[in-house]
Amino acid sequence: MPPVVPLPAPPVRASSDHASRDAEATACALAAKYGDEAATERLFQLLNRDVWRFVAYLASDAQAADDLTQETFLRALGSLHRFEGRSSARTWLLTIARRTVIDSIRTAAARPRSCGAEDWQGAAERGQFHPPGFDEEVALSDLIAGLPEDRREAFVLTQLLGVPYQDAADACRCPVGTVRSRVARARASLCKEVLAAETDADAPALLSAAA
Repeated sequence: MPPVVPLPAPPVRASSDHASRDAEATACALAAKYGDEAATERLFQLLNRDVWRFVAYLASDAQAADDLTQETFLRALGSLHRFEGRSSARTWLLTIARRTVIDSIRTAAARPRSCGAEDWQGAAERGQFHPPGFDEEVALSDLIAGLPEDRREAFVLTQLLGVPYQDAADACRCPVGTVRSRVARARASLCKEVLAAETDADAPALLSAAA
């Protein structure tokens, strides 16, 4: 059984550094809209990690995250002329990322699946050496991947990426109260999984860290 790691504590509010980065990213997006190549590159530097983590969790497929991230930014480039700064650039990009993942899932569902021998790449990856901490990260990823899609995206946005609830609601296109409800249910489900998986004396400590 893989080790279970504590859930991230919910952020009380965005830090000043976080808010500053959001403001810079939005300014870069507005400049990039008018052809500023340096601003475009800086925008991608600021938001690439957030987009990658979001699509990796939302798609439950870290292997596809690079392609999904690239597709998200390609779509964003094509839509920059419509960006008005009414929301932060991060919220705007995460909204595009969400649509990119949905389109990818629909495309995959419509594609015929091949059957036969086990995928050789997957078998090779299972035999690779993984650095310390890898198993814990996989354990948390597996727990989050088991959440219903709407709860998973709300949890990842607010609890892992630190997106404010209102911005997460804008990205998910639902009321902020709905996002709060989904996050609460996601945390309850994850705590239940921790209880089921962790049987030693450290379980209470893990749960207190997650509360």
